[in-house]
Formats: sequence, C-alpha cells, structure tokens
Amino acid sequence: MANKWVYLFSEGNANMRELLGGKGANLAEMTSLGLPVPQGFTITTEACTQYYEDGREINEEIQGQINEYIGKMEEITGKKFGDLENPLLVSVRSGARASMPGMMDTILNLGLNEEVVEVIAKKSNNPRWAWDCYRRFIQMYSDVVMEVGKKYFEELIDEMKAKKGVTQDVELDADDLKELASQFKAEYKAKIGVDFPDDPKEQLMGAIKAVFRSWDNPRANVYRRDNDIPYSWGTAVNVQSMAFGNMGDDCGTGVAFTRDPATGEKKLMGEFLTNAQGEDVVAGVRTPMPIAQMAETFPEAFAQFQTVCKTLEDHYRDMQDMEFTVENKKLYMLQTRNGKRTAQAALKIACDLVDEGMRTEAEAVAMIDPRNLDTLLHPQFDAAALKAATPIGKGLGASPGAACGKVVFTAEDAEVWNAKGEKVVLVRLETSPEDITGMKASQGILTVRGGMTSHAAVVARGMGTCCVSGCGDINMDEANKKFTLAGKEFHEGDYISIDGSTGNIYDGVIPTVDATIAGEFGRIMSWADKYRKLKVRTNADTPADAKKARELGAEGIGLCRTEHMFFEEDRIAAFREMICSDTVEEREAALEKILPYQQGDFEALYEALEGNPVTIRFLDPPLHEFVPTEEADIEKLAAAQGKSVDAIKAIIASLHEFNPMMGHRGCRLAVTYPEIAKMQTKAVIRAAINVKKAHPDWTVKPEIMIPLVCEVKELKYVKKMVVETADAEIAAAGIELEYEVGTMIEIPRAALTADEIATEADFFCFGTNDLTQMTFGFSRDDAGKFLNAYYDAKIFENDPFAKLDQTGVGKLMETAIKLGKPVNNKLHVGICGEHGGDPSSVEFCHKIGLDYVSCSPFRVPIARLAAAQAAIKEQGNK
Repeated sequence: MANKWVYLFSEGNANMRELLGGKGANLAEMTSLGLPVPQGFTITTEACTQYYEDGREINEEIQGQINEYIGKMEEITGKKFGDLENPLLVSVRSGARASMPGMMDTILNLGLNEEVVEVIAKKSNNPRWAWDCYRRFIQMYSDVVMEVGKKYFEELIDEMKAKKGVTQDVELDADDLKELASQFKAEYKAKIGVDFPDDPKEQLMGAIKAVFRSWDNPRANVYRRDNDIPYSWGTAVNVQSMAFGNMGDDCGTGVAFTRDPATGEKKLMGEFLTNAQGEDVVAGVRTPMPIAQMAETFPEAFAQFQTVCKTLEDHYRDMQDMEFTVENKKLYMLQTRNGKRTAQAALKIACDLVDEGMRTEAEAVAMIDPRNLDTLLHPQFDAAALKAATPIGKGLGASPGAACGKVVFTAEDAEVWNAKGEKVVLVRLETSPEDITGMKASQGILTVRGGMTSHAAVVARGMGTCCVSGCGDINMDEANKKFTLAGKEFHEGDYISIDGSTGNIYDGVIPTVDATIAGEFGRIMSWADKYRKLKVRTNADTPADAKKARELGAEGIGLCRTEHMFFEEDRIAAFREMICSDTVEEREAALEKILPYQQGDFEALYEALEGNPVTIRFLDPPLHEFVPTEEADIEKLAAAQGKSVDAIKAIIASLHEFNPMMGHRGCRLAVTYPEIAKMQTKAVIRAAINVKKAHPDWTVKPEIMIPLVCEVKELKYVKKMVVETADAEIAAAGIELEYEVGTMIEIPRAALTADEIATEADFFCFGTNDLTQMTFGFSRDDAGKFLNAYYDAKIFENDPFAKLDQTGVGKLMETAIKLGKPVNNKLHVGICGEHGGDPSSVEFCHKIGLDYVSCSPFRVPIARLAAAQAAIKEQGNK
C-alpha cells in the first residue's frame, strides 16, 4: 500500500504523537473520548519531511490524499467547499510533536470568497459576522501564507475606527467590515501582484504549504534550538471544520488551564472573550474576562466545559491547557495539551498528583522539565525594599521572578544593549514570535496588551523570564521610544523594576535577593535522589560557591580551577614575579609567597565540603593570561622585579602564542616548570592534613587532577613529581592521608589511548569544553562568528558547547571508558565541562556509565533531576 499521509481525527489516538503531532494526536484522543470536537483531518509530520525532500513542494500522492480527505470531511460535516448552499469553512493549524506555542501559524475561516460570504451572511442573518470572518481570513492568509506584514492591515483597521469615531473592532458594522475586506484585497494585490485567491482548494494547498514552510522560519529554529527539538521531526497540519465564536453575543472563545500555570493551585483558570475568535485571546488584541464570568454568560456551556476539564485531566493525569469556542451557546473543544507551567507550579502539580493518587513518585519526577528549575533559583525582590516601594502601575503577573533594568522598546535593541552588558526590560505594546531573541536577552518583559495566555506570557514562562502583561494604563509611543505611566514619561535607558508574580511595576531600581526554595522542591528532589544512579558534584573555586552548591545538593567538587585563585590583587603580583623570574630559585621564592594563599583556599573548600570529595585541577591556562597589559601595571612589575620596563615587555612578548588554546598550558606547564606543580601539591596536601586534624571524623581524600594530558608518559612524569612531594609532606606531618592523582580527558588522543593512561590515573574527568574544541577544531570563543550560518544551513542544530555532541565527542568519551575501566577496576569517571548541567548531556552520561557529573552550583538541582529521569527512563525501557 502507498504511504498513508492523512488521517481523520477518528482514525488516530494520543499514542500517535510522532506521526500526527501533539495537537493532531490530542484531537484524535478527544474524538475517541466522545468530546464535542469539530471534525477534520491531520496531514502527518512525515508529509512535512517529504515536502522538504521534494524541494518544498507537496507531491501528487500527498495532494491526492488531501483531496480524498476533503471529500470525507464534507461527508462527515454535510457541508461542501465553495458550496453556495452549505459551504464548508475550516481552520488550518500546525502541530509539531513537541508543543511550540506561538511559533507556528494559524489560519481561520479558510474557504471564504465573496460569493460564500454573501451566502453565510444571508443564512445566518448576520452580515456583520460574515464580513468579519472574511476580513480576518484575508488578513491571516496574507500574513501567514503570502508573508505580507500584519501591520499594513492593522493600519487600515485603525484608520477605519478613527473615521467612525470608535475604539474597539467590535464597534465596526457590516458595511465597515465589507469595506475593509475590499481594502485588504487591494492591499494584497498591491503587495503580491495577483488577485486574492477565491478557490477554497487553492487556498487550502497554500495554507498547508505555509504551515510546512513555517517549520523552518527563524523563530521556529530559535525555539527548537533552545528546547532540544530536532529539525527532522517536522510538523503535522490539522484541517478542522470551523466553530465560530464571533457570530454574536451568544458566542465566544477561550483558553483555560485545569490548574493555575503560575502557582499550580488546583482551580480552573483561564480567559474568555464574547463575540471573538480564538486568535483574539492568544494574540492579546483585546483584554479578556476571567473564565469564571463565563458561568454567568453561558451557564450550560460552562457546566459542560467543567465536565470536559475533569474528563481530560483524569484521562491525561496532568494539568491541561485547552482552547475552546462557544457557537450559539454550544461548546466545541479545539485543542488540549499538557499545559506549560512555571517551575514552581510544575513542582506543586507533580506533588499534588501523587497525593491525589493519580501519579507515582517516579512518574512525578519524570514530569518535570529539569531546565525549568533554573527559574526557582533566580532572584526575587528584596522584601524590605519592596515594602517601601510604591507601584506606579499594575499588569498581570504572567511569569514569576523579579526583573530590574533599563527600558528598551524593540527586540533588536534588547539584543544590542544586552551584548554591551546592560540589563534591560523589554517594553512592548504586545510581543510577537519574532521578538523571541530580544525576549531572551531581557531580564524581564512588560506588555501593554494581552492576557495571561498571550504570546509574551506563554513564551516568558517557558524561558523562565519574568513577565508582566496587559498593563493597559501605559500610554505607549513605540515610534519615539517612550511611554507614559502614572504621569511620568519613561524613555529608552530609564530604569524600571517589574514583579512577574504580582504584576506590579515600579519606577527605578529595586534590589533583588536570591530565591528561597519551597517545600515541594525538597520533596521532588528527595524522590529524584532515590532513583538516580549518577552522583552530582559542582564546579566551584570559592568557598561561597561550594557552600551554595552544597545547599543545592552537590555531593562534592568535580572541578576546582586553581588559576581563578591567582587573580586577586595580592596574589597576582607574586604570580607575575614567578613568571618574570630568571632562575628556578627566583621562581620558587615567588611561589613560596603564593603557597599560603593556595593552602588557605583549599582548607576553606575542604571545610565547606565537610568530608565530601574535592577534585583540584592544577594550573591550566597559558602564562600570558596572567601578565599585565596596562602600562602602569607593567611599570609596577618592573619595579618589583628590579628590571627595566623594556625587559618586562620583552618577557610578555615572548609569552605570546599563535594558538594559546593549543599552546603552552595544562600539564605542559608542569613539565617545563615543575616547581609550580610542587607548590600546588604542597598546598593541597597541607590543607588536607590541617582539615583532617580538625575533623577526624571526615573523609578527607584529595583528588589531584592533571589537565590536558595527551600521552601516558607525560602523566607519569608529572604524577611522579606530585607523589614524591605529597608523600614527603605526609611523612613530615606523621599522619595517614590517602590521595588520588587523576587526569582530565580533553584531548582526543587521550581518549583513544585511555587504556595506557588508565594504568597511571586513579580517575578520569572529561573536560568536555576543551574536548569539544579539540574534536571540532574550532574554539568556542570564535565559533559565534560562524555558528549562525551553520544553523541556517542546517549543518548544526545547536551549539556543541551548550549541548554535548553525542555522535563525535560522545564516541570519544565512550571509547575512553571502554578502554580505561578494564585496565583499572578502581578507575572512577566523571564530567566537569559545562555540559554536566545540560539535561540531555546528563542522560547521555548516565547511559555510557559515568560515576558523576559536575556542573556550576545553580545547575546542581537540574543535574540531580535529569540524572533521576535518565535512570527512570532506562527502567521503563527494560
């Protein structure tokens, strides 16, 4: 049989998500549950992939099946495309298998032309509604399919409202809307050069192509990259018969959640607009009424809706986000999906579902997106400062958190200012999907229009960015980059503070404080710790970082970068002396000055870790990073060294390297300057001895890590020096102290010869930042110059420095483990690149058998949860 590219809603179910996309699978599931769903069909994600393979064309086989299913849909509905008796009108919506809110484009009222409008105007006895549908369709089709900007049409609507002396779209009558429709069509012809299409089948093919095309638009690509959605998945297309919420006052449209997506509270939450179409609520064009008021306006439909909500939540065992329409007081369900939620809400909902007997602990752990936890750990306003401050305005608290920054008015400005290191708050009339990169660059987002389910609110919640929406008191002048609120004019660069939990807006700067973690966080984390097999350590160079990471559940330090300790004023001077020394004796004398500082630092770290393992990496960066660049600092160094300024400049020049990343650094420094490694060994061992004496009950066992090894003889050479120094210190102290010497695997050759290196190493730790650079052959500092071109050309889907390249770098890691462990059965293996806190990378580390991951302090909870999810997933697959 030929491929099946199209499915009726009655032919699918929720498990067919990969083929039908999330929306299509859920429409099919709701149909099988007997809920009131306007019927239609889904064109599969495979058809989207085929469209791209066929050079962005819908082939004849797929077109044939679409036409066949139009016939089936006409039979089911008893209506016909383009019919002048009983015309069929449809909506066309995208639906990828992962929810991508606001990223893909919707078209309503497809199937209309001048003749059909007259028919439905007569039949419904409601010409205003008929012309409203037509002008909306022209506007959406022009924008989405033909890419004529929305703004041209918005300007025509504003001109018409001004001419009629009204402020709301609903105040325009049938003749006004008819006039607008003809203005819209003229605008379309002026921009495109051909007449607006009248044939419904031509309209439909155009719309389907537009949905497939939008899978590859810039906003969709950015969203996918941020959310680990592969390009190869494609999107499905849902063609559904229309239900009209804009036929009059006994109609309406709404969006609702079965629980509060901001707090997780178990209560119906949502918004409803009478005499409107679905886009009006989501786009935030009019500010809607709370869903509870629907009970007064449409008591029967509301009672039915409450039953549907319970059915859906019990069925999916999760909080649902639903879109619905009421047409002549009758309820129609347009979509349901597991609702996006804040991290705080995710934890509460997961715990409540366990308490309600709907989910097991393991299922609750698996429900939470680890990346969302980030937001829980982010700042809130200082309570005292907040109490003293008076809000100058209030919108809807659409996405929690606190943000303070300088006002900018466009997404582009947000990116530019952010790149200069400025903290900004993006203030817009309303956001649209093309603002996504600017939203990412902002501390917070403030919009004049839109509700809790507008684009700004949904996207900000997903990103964990603070957002206040729908502050109608703002008088906005976007063109001149200013707005007025509470009698004050704000310009670009003025400071404001916004509270995404309460919706309050404040003039000026309000200090923020670190987040405090709620009770549900502890519950979920204790469940996660029960299931995970991977240990989670932290990358920390200071006692403060180490302490924070311990509070967040770190079980040790996987990477302490000792060079970060050299940059303080009193230490850098001594280190520079060492660099400029002419003899070993001079170098040793300079290092002797640094030794007590290093020892003190290590003691503080051991104290903070209370007997948990601490891995200390010896000096890694090239020496030129430590030398002065300013004239005054060079003169100071010359005076301290008793050398001329020219002599110091000559030393600095001699340290210049053509490719420092692959230059004189890592263990190469220890080979050329053994005294550095000896000093660091003394500091580590003396610190451990002192802490062990102070806390005899703690297990103090230093792990010394030699960086950038590529050859076993290199490790053997440096290790011998470390062991001799350490053993002498331990003997002199007359104490027993165990320690380990291991290496970082960050050069491909080390991974490929791991069986040799394992004979000398007590542990491996993958430094995936360098391993990625060395494997790809580009530096992460320069990759930004060309990565965007690689994303556009679909060569890369994401940044290999943010998300571990499992195919190449991952294969090297796997090779190193397979070669190393059989040679040394005590070998323990971890990862300490930034990838250690990326959920998909953590899952990979679990799969290939690492013992621990190490990441920055605030990512520790993310890694703990991701490690648990990896273990739960593995159990489920057995």
